[in-house]
Amino acid sequence: MRTIRTIVSKTALLMMLIMSMAAAVFALDLQTARSSGLAGEVDNGLLAIPPGAASEARPLIETINNSRRAEYANVAAKNNLTIEVVGGMMFQKIYTRLPAGTWVQIEGKWAKKAQ
Repeated sequence: MRTIRTIVSKTALLMMLIMSMAAAVFALDLQTARSSGLAGEVDNGLLAIPPGAASEARPLIETINNSRRAEYANVAAKNNLTIEVVGGMMFQKIYTRLPAGTWVQIEGKWAKKAQ
């Protein structure tokens, strides 16, 4: 009886490990979210869901935006700037590295980056 319980426990543990590894393989990353149109860059330095896109990237967007806000606040405090100014400056840097076709929102209007 104990042997069967041990085998079942080990099998369950192995299955959980395999499932967690499979989830990591299929996890959405920022580059994939951008290139598939699920996430776009906003001129305030944050990410958002572009028009017509599914919301599957929302958890990723929220996580990245929280990290960006914290970093922007840190840079703003060190340089006597507002978070909004830092976010705008970061958007300019991010924008230059974005490939054509990436969704961007500038002054409230969504468009795909041309070049």
